[in-house]
Amino acid sequence: MIGVNKVILVGNVGKNPDVVTFPSDGAAPVKKASFPLATTEYRRNRDNERVEITEWHNVVCWRGLADVAERILTKGAQIYLEGRLQSRTWEDKEGNKRHVTEVVADNLLLLSKRQQDEAKGNPLIDILNDSEPLGDLPF
Repeated sequence: MIGVNKVILVGNVGKNPDVVTFPSDGAAPVKKASFPLATTEYRRNRDNERVEITEWHNVVCWRGLADVAERILTKGAQIYLEGRLQSRTWEDKEGNKRHVTEVVADNLLLLSKRQQDEAKGNPLIDILNDSEPLGDLPF
């Protein structure tokens, strides 16, 4: 049986992305951006009171998407994100076993109108938001 590992989230960036660049042998360096993302939903409790439930997600972007995240994401920005879940286990410096589950982003879209307006004039954003028709495609 085939499996599907797909995550779609709409939420707010918890802090500006942390960006790390890793050198690579003879090739371009690899960039990684990570940030927390908060998703909030509302439910009714037993007393029929509206209760807010916030879930925090660890998001990781690699390479070109990390570059985009670094340039356009700021704390509080609302984004749409597609990706996959990935779990890692390691030992820290004290020998404690650590475990984390992350959302590895494949695609993200800035939803905040204010943030979109602030990003205007950024050549990278202009390219991403280009809505020019591609013309007649041969397929």
